[in-house]
Amino acid sequence: MLYYEYDSHQNRFMADHSYPKEVIRSELIKLTYELSKNKVAFFTDGRSNVIIAPEYTIFSRLKQRIKNIFSDIKNHRKHIYVLSDKEVKHTKSLPMIETEMIEGKVDLGSYDAVVFSSKNGVKYIDRLNPEWKKIPAYAISAQTAKMIKNLGGKVAFVGKEKHGDEFAQELLTHLKGKRTAYIGAQDTVSNFMKILKENGIECDHIPVYRTVCKAHEKKISLPKGSVVIFSSPSTIECFFKNVEWDESFKAISIGRTTAKYFPDFIQPLIAENTSLESCVYKALSL
Repeated sequence: MLYYEYDSHQNRFMADHSYPKEVIRSELIKLTYELSKNKVAFFTDGRSNVIIAPEYTIFSRLKQRIKNIFSDIKNHRKHIYVLSDKEVKHTKSLPMIETEMIEGKVDLGSYDAVVFSSKNGVKYIDRLNPEWKKIPAYAISAQTAKMIKNLGGKVAFVGKEKHGDEFAQELLTHLKGKRTAYIGAQDTVSNFMKILKENGIECDHIPVYRTVCKAHEKKISLPKGSVVIFSSPSTIECFFKNVEWDESFKAISIGRTTAKYFPDFIQPLIAENTSLESCVYKALSL
C-alpha cells in the first residue's frame, strides 16, 4: 500500500489525505477487499481511515467518531515538532534544514534502473532531467514511491525494510545485470553503495542536491516535555546548532540509520516506518 499507513497504537490504517480522493478511494477498495478476504473485522470512519474492530455497529462507529474528537483535542495540546517546513497533523513545524539543487547536466541514457532513497532525489532529478521517468524506478519506501508516481515515473519496486542497508540487500536480486543510477543527496550515510558493489551490482551515485542548515538568528527555546522528530542525520546536526536540549525532551528517529547519529545522552525511539506520519504516531503514543 502507498496511500495508507498502519498505526499499530490505534490498530487502524490511516489514509494520506495529501493526495486526491480518487487515489485514496482506489486503494481503500483494495485494502478492504484484502481484509474481508482474510476475515478481518473492520469498519471505515468518516475520514476514509480503516479501523480494525471485532464488531461493526452504529454504536461502534459513533464511539469511534467521539474517540477521534477527544483524541484530536488531546493531541493538539502536545508539543510535537517536525524539523522541516512540511505540515503534518498534530505537529508544529520547526525547519532546521534546507536543500539546494546541484546544477549540472545529468545523462541517464545508459541506465537500466534508477534508485531513490528520498523524495528530494525524485524532486530534483525531475527538474534536471525528466527523462528519468522512462526508466524503472526502485523506491526505498511508500513515501518515495508516491512521489515517483505523482510525477509520472514507473515504480518497479518499493522497499519493505525502509532502511538504507536493508534496502540495498532487498535490491540485489532485482538489480542483477542492470546498470543502475542511485540518485540522491551529495552526502550519504548508509552503506548502500558499498553493499551493491560488493555484490556485483554496477551502480553510480548521482548527487542532485545538498543539505544545509537553516540559519536562525538566536537560540530557540522549546517547552518542557517536547517531542522532537528527526528525519535525517543532518536534522540532528542542525537542531543542536539552534536548540539547547532539555532532559524532559523526547526524540523520535525516522529510521535506524538516523538513530546512529544522536549524541550518547539521547536514546531515540525509532518509528515503525520511514515517514513523518509514522514518527507522529509514535510520538502520540507516548
